[in-house]
Amino acid sequence: MTSAPPPWAAKDRTLTWPVIAWSLWDWGSAAFNAVITTFVFTVYITSDPFGPEAERTLSWVLAGAGVLIALLAPVIGQRADRAGRRTLWLAVNTALVIAASAALYFVQPSTEYLWLGLVLLAAGNIAFEFAGVNYNAMLADVSTPRNVGRVSGIGWGMGYLGGIVLLLVLYLGLIQPEVGLFGITGENGLDVRVSMLICAGWTLAFSIPLLRTVRDGPRPTQRGAHAGLIQSYRLLWGTIRGLWRADHNTIYFLLSSAVFRDGLAGVFTFGGIIAAGTFGFSAGDVIIFGVVANVVAGIATILAGRLDDAIGPKRVIMGALVAMVVMGLLIFFLHDGGRPVFWTCGLVLAAFVGPAQTASRTFLARLIPAGREGEVFGLYATTGRAVSFLAPAMFGVAISIGIASTSATTSDEAQYWGILGIVVVLLVGLVLLIRVKPHDHSGRSGLDAPSTEQAGDENAPLSDESGRPSP
Repeated sequence: MTSAPPPWAAKDRTLTWPVIAWSLWDWGSAAFNAVITTFVFTVYITSDPFGPEAERTLSWVLAGAGVLIALLAPVIGQRADRAGRRTLWLAVNTALVIAASAALYFVQPSTEYLWLGLVLLAAGNIAFEFAGVNYNAMLADVSTPRNVGRVSGIGWGMGYLGGIVLLLVLYLGLIQPEVGLFGITGENGLDVRVSMLICAGWTLAFSIPLLRTVRDGPRPTQRGAHAGLIQSYRLLWGTIRGLWRADHNTIYFLLSSAVFRDGLAGVFTFGGIIAAGTFGFSAGDVIIFGVVANVVAGIATILAGRLDDAIGPKRVIMGALVAMVVMGLLIFFLHDGGRPVFWTCGLVLAAFVGPAQTASRTFLARLIPAGREGEVFGLYATTGRAVSFLAPAMFGVAISIGIASTSATTSDEAQYWGILGIVVVLLVGLVLLIRVKPHDHSGRSGLDAPSTEQAGDENAPLSDESGRPSP
C-alpha cells in the first residue's frame, strides 16, 4: 500500500491554477510592452505626419516618465506592502494601462495629436512599471523555494510569447494588408488605432484570472501604510539601511543587476539597428528576426526555470552572461560573414537573455524579507532606471572608438563596433555579480526572523503573511 504524499507535495506542483493565472498577466500585459512601446505605436507616433520633432520629443517624454518611475516605484511598492493591498494596486495600475491603451485610438496622424499620444504613452509606461512592481512581488505568493525558478521562467516566457502572438495577429490581420480584417485600412491611421483597442482588450482579458485568483487577504496594516510622501521616503531609507545591516547581498545584487539588466535591454534595443545597418536586413527581415528571436527567448526562458531551481539563479545568470559576451564578440569579429553570422550568433544570444532576466527576478525573490516584496522590487525598478543610460552610452562610445581606430569615417561604417559597448556593460555586470553570495533566506532576511513553525521548512511559501492559503 502506498503511503500518502507529504502535505507539502501539492505546493511544489508548478502548473497550478495560481501559477497559470499569474503567468497569464504577463502574457496579456505584453500587449503594452511589446506591441505599443516597441513595435507599433512608437513607430506610428514618430512617423512623418506627426512632424519632424516627434522622435526627439518622444525620447524626452519617455525620459521624464522614467525619472518619475525611478523616484516613485519603491514608495509605491512599500505602501502596497504596508497596507496589505498588493492585488488592489495591481488592479488599479493595470486598469490605467488598459485605459491609456484604449485612449490611443483617438491619436490621429496629425501634429495636433502628437502631445495627446505622448502623454498617454508616458502615462501608460508609468502605470505599467508600477503594476510590474506588484506583479513581481506576487511571485512569492504563487511559488515556493523549490519551484520559484520554474514559476518565474513560465511567467517571463509567457510574456515573450504573448507579445509575439498578438504582434503577428495585428500585423497580418490589420497593419500589413492594404485591406485588413473588417475592411480596416491604413487611412487616417485606422489600422494602428484599432490595434490599440485590441491591445486594451487583450490586456484586460488576460489580467482578470490573476486579479480574481490572488486576493488581498486579512493582513495586518503595518506602520506607515498611510504615510505621506516624505515619511514614505524616510521609511524607505530605513529599509535600505536595514537590508545593508542584515545582509549586504541584497544591495550588492540590486547594483550588479541594474548594470547587467541594462546590457540585456541593449541587446534587443540595438539588435535591430545592427541587423539593418551592419548586416543589411530590410525592415521586414528585422521583424521576422525579432519574432524568431522572441520565440526562442520565450521557450529558453521557460526551460531555464528548471535549471534555476536545480543549480541556483546565480549560476544561471553568470552562465547566460558569459554566453552572451562570447556571442557578442563572435558577431563583432565575424561580421564580414554577413547574415548567417548574425542569424546564428544573434539567436543564440537571444536564447540567453530571457533566462538571465527571469533568474535575476528569482535571485532577488530569495533575498527579500517577507512582507517587503513590493518595496524591494520597487528598488529593483529604480536601480534599473538609474543606470538605463549605460548601454546607449557605451554603444555610442564604442562606435566613436571604432571611427578613431579604423578607416571608417561615419557611424554607419563603424556601427558594428557598438556591439563591443553592449559586451562591456554585460561584462561589468558579470564582474559585479561575482561577489554576491547565492544563499536563500526562504523569503526572509535578518530583518524578519522565521517563526518557530517555519524554521527549517524549505517548502513553506516564500511569503506567508498574506493570510491566503498556499497555492
